[in-house]
Amino acid sequence: MIRRLAIFGATGSVGQSTLDLVRRSRADWQISALTANSDVEALAALAREFQPELAVIADPAGYHGLASALDGTGIAVAAGADALVEAAQCPADLVMAAIVGCAGLAPTMAALATGTNVALANKEALVSAGALMTAAAHASGAHILPVDSEHNAIFQCLTGASYDQVASITLTASGGPFRTMSAAEMARVTPAQAVAHPNWSMGAKISVDSATMMNKGLELIEAHYLFPVGLDRIRILVHPQSVVHSLVEFIDHSTLAQLGAPDMRIPIASALAWPARMATPCAPLDLACIGRLDFEAPDEVRFPATALCRAAIAEGGGRPAQLNAANEIAVAAFLAGRISFPAIVDIVRAVMDAEAPPVPASLHDIFTIDASTRAAAAQRVESLEHA
Repeated sequence: MIRRLAIFGATGSVGQSTLDLVRRSRADWQISALTANSDVEALAALAREFQPELAVIADPAGYHGLASALDGTGIAVAAGADALVEAAQCPADLVMAAIVGCAGLAPTMAALATGTNVALANKEALVSAGALMTAAAHASGAHILPVDSEHNAIFQCLTGASYDQVASITLTASGGPFRTMSAAEMARVTPAQAVAHPNWSMGAKISVDSATMMNKGLELIEAHYLFPVGLDRIRILVHPQSVVHSLVEFIDHSTLAQLGAPDMRIPIASALAWPARMATPCAPLDLACIGRLDFEAPDEVRFPATALCRAAIAEGGGRPAQLNAANEIAVAAFLAGRISFPAIVDIVRAVMDAEAPPVPASLHDIFTIDASTRAAAAQRVESLEHA
């Protein structure tokens, strides 16, 4: 049966991996929509190859270039934030939500509200508005299928089980490229070093989040919303090889783990084919070749981001949205060479210490918190630059 698939963030790493899988079983899929942020040329090339019904560029300045590039193809073209939401409301069997940052929140919510299943690769949306998103999915009957390797692993391990049978959930973390560095050494690292993840091929922002361990803290918040077993039952374990993607311990103290090569096409395939499975071109797991699997407790002195995230979700309300927005601004500043690596978490903490956000009751409230936090974090960046 041919399935209709919309891919939001088609030109990014998750979008490209998704299309690689689609390309290998082309007869099984009809692409209903492809979107990108600002890369008109890349989006046009993908649209010509996959012939979606609609191509959307988020940056309105790219509309005329995209329309020109797709003239005569019969593909509808649109641009802007409202167009993304409208695209998410179009009929589809599955939406791949892979827009980076809070920009992906509105279209993801729109898809869930229509009852469309969402393969969620945008962790920032769930971190900022987890309660609203899970409520929308519950109301419409839509399923949120996690694409993050850790949450997808948990999702697979929980198949056939109920939450009252779960003793604990453990998220594994590679530890990033600076796992063995001292605090003094990390103060001198460059953006180029931070984006060079030892195991995964990812975008710049998520690579920096992995290096600070903020990524794992955000994933802890995600897990709290996706798998409601209680915050005290969700743990983090450093596992440098990135082979065990997460574990679930049950009340009988049996533990299930999902293992696989560090290739995002594996969890993406799990979400695309759910509730079945599909073949992938990924390398099979060769444990004899790997030889050993190492585990260690996280060091929250050198990497305080995970503790900051746990405190944010424990407080709840608007704190996770505030944390996420401050982190996005700080990471962008680091990538631009404006602040040091340790200053990323320092800025997030300072913004959170300065003001407690209101409890959000709507998407409008989330966006208000997001905007005010970004302004406050930008001021912190400027003050550090001129210190």
